[in-house]
Amino acid sequence: MEHPPEPTTVRWANLPTWLLTQTANHAHRLVSDGFAAADARGYHYRLLATLDEFGPASQATLGRRSGIHVSDMVATINELADHNHVERTPDPTDRRRNIISLTTAGKRQLHRLEKRLAESQEQLLDPLSPSDRAHLTELLATLLDHHNRRTGYTAAERPPDA
Repeated sequence: MEHPPEPTTVRWANLPTWLLTQTANHAHRLVSDGFAAADARGYHYRLLATLDEFGPASQATLGRRSGIHVSDMVATINELADHNHVERTPDPTDRRRNIISLTTAGKRQLHRLEKRLAESQEQLLDPLSPSDRAHLTELLATLLDHHNRRTGYTAAERPPDA
């Protein structure tokens, strides 16, 4: 008994929301796999990059700058400290608070993660020309900025990964 051929398209398959979601799933997998190959997670990259860009800071300040929720911050710092990628020192102005700093090993790890991230971007955007990549990035930034302004979020407050 033969079955009729399945339809090749369905009406939701070309909706922007579906396309964005499916592409985001691929992007997340590529980035997660790349970071895992370097024994890291997205939060590790975000925290190391934040420290590299802004310098040493308290856990609370790092949370605001990186968009990592306070409930995940301690575990992320512990994991990075266990690998000597960050160091905690008491805040000289408030001994109850720690200042987190990037170590030399942390800078090396950040460079490894940036290389993995660049490879992930390349894999994701492979079928696009350089001008299409720039245009896509511009369009996505416009959408994100619009929705962040409507909800009151900043770009760093919401991302699950880099």
